[in-house]
Order: sequence, then structure tokens, then C-alpha cells
Amino acid sequence: MLKTNEKNIVEMILQCQAGYPRKRKSAYSVGHDGRPFNLPGIGGITLNIEVGDSAFDWEGDHLEPGVSCTASAEKPFDFPNTSLQYYSCVGNSVKIISGRAKGATGIMIGHHGGSEHLIVDFPRKIKEKMTYDDKMVIFSKGQGMKLLDYPDIKLLSVSPELLKKMKIKELKNGKLSIPVTTIVPAECMGSGLGSTDMHTGDYDVMTSDKGLVKKYKLDEMRFGDFVALMDHDNTYGPSLKRGAITIGIVIHSDCFLAGHGPGVTPLFTTPKDLIIPTLDKMANIGHLFKLGKFRRK
Repeated sequence: MLKTNEKNIVEMILQCQAGYPRKRKSAYSVGHDGRPFNLPGIGGITLNIEVGDSAFDWEGDHLEPGVSCTASAEKPFDFPNTSLQYYSCVGNSVKIISGRAKGATGIMIGHHGGSEHLIVDFPRKIKEKMTYDDKMVIFSKGQGMKLLDYPDIKLLSVSPELLKKMKIKELKNGKLSIPVTTIVPAECMGSGLGSTDMHTGDYDVMTSDKGLVKKYKLDEMRFGDFVALMDHDNTYGPSLKRGAITIGIVIHSDCFLAGHGPGVTPLFTTPKDLIIPTLDKMANIGHLFKLGKFRRK
């Protein structure tokens, strides 16, 4: 078992509510192919899209599966929403504390930068009872957690619960083997580059080059998949570095804008050759926590 400093990290209660689906002020946006589009996008209580669904082929752009949450829809880039985004970690438990769905629990699956939403998976029958006035609490735990035997591998938004469930193997050569569904080459990473802190938010796998999409099977990515971003170090923000690697989770759908595509929230990162991505079709948070398409019927 991986040794961590879990007993020394801080647990907090956070509060949020669902964020209303947003609409751009202009009637149309223009895609990377020069074609205008006008489609549903970020935010909302999305009923029919969930963990395990394909991140492609929806009649939408930047779609967020499940419930998009915020602490301030009016000021997403200010306190207290900045605190909500930082302290919440993938795998944290979320509980609804008001409204018709009071008492129901879900799991936080990732952050979406730009919209400044965190995304929570709930069963459809729970989402159908929710409103945008319902309050939720997040049992925050994870920031500050370290792998004691691997100081050069940084954890960004990983909860202890997620770490324990992932089938990470310690190899004899001092490296870690982490299951992923997809290996993404460095040249495919786009929107989100330039950030100086990836403890919150995400960045996108560009899908404008159909040849690369086909070669690396990028269009097979699903919401909740763990993926490997090759030659990318996110220790102090996304940086190109040969031999580096970042493991992240897919949290929003494909996008038509130039430089955009499915969004990935970084989870593990190292500037050194210390992580071996192992292909596994079941490498999805839904499989680990029984969420979305993986939920027991």
C-alpha cells in the first residue's frame, strides 16, 4: 500500500449549490473549422449525461456530466468559489442538505476551469428531484496529501478515498504503474496552457486534428476516464517537459472552439520518468465508486 501523510491532512466542510446552465451573450460561436454553432454548454443539472458516457458526439459544447456546482454563480472567480474549487478533491463525498433530495449523496469527479465549476455525480432519480436552490456540503479532504516514498510525484486534487481505490502498483524499479484508458501525446494539449496552478481547473485535449484523434483513439474517451498526458509536467502549471507525465480525469465533453476538446483535471504529475501508464478499459472513476454507467442497477 502506498504510504501517505493522510493522518496529517486537513478535513473541512464546504458548501455549494448547482450552477444554472450558461449561455454565451453572442448568438453563435465559431468552431475551429470556421463553422458557427449555437448549442447547450456548461453548467446545469444535466439529467442524461453521466460518468461512463462518451465525451463525444453530443449536441453540445463543453458539457459537464452530472451536477455543476458553485459557491457563487455571480462571482465565480472570487471568494468563496475560489476556496470551494481549491479545497474540494476528486473522490470527496457530497451530501444534499436541503430540498426534495435532502440526504442523498454523490461523489465529486473533477474541476472545470473557466466555468469554475466542480462536478458531482448523482443518480438520475436524485437529479430529477433537485433545484438550483438546494444546498450541498462537500466533505473536503485531500489537499496537502503526499506520497511519502515518491517525493517527485505530486498529488493535485486527489482524495484519500480515490487513491486507495485506484489500482496503482509499485514497481521494483522505483516507479508507479497507474491504469489509464488513453495515452495522449503532448502536442494534443491545448486550452488551459499558461495556468500557474492546476490544483483547480482542467485543460483540454485538442481534437481538431482528426488524424491524431484516430491514431490515439482520443474519441473513445469517456467522462470519468483516467488518462495519461505524456511529456506534461503540472507541478507548477502545465509545462512541456520530455519524460514528464501527468495522470488526469476527463470531466467535460468535446468542444468545437479552436484549441479546445475534452477537459482533463490533473491528479498526479511528475517532471521525471516515474509513472508508467498501463492501458485498462476499466480505468474510470465510475468503476471505482460505482457511479454513472457503472452504478449497480
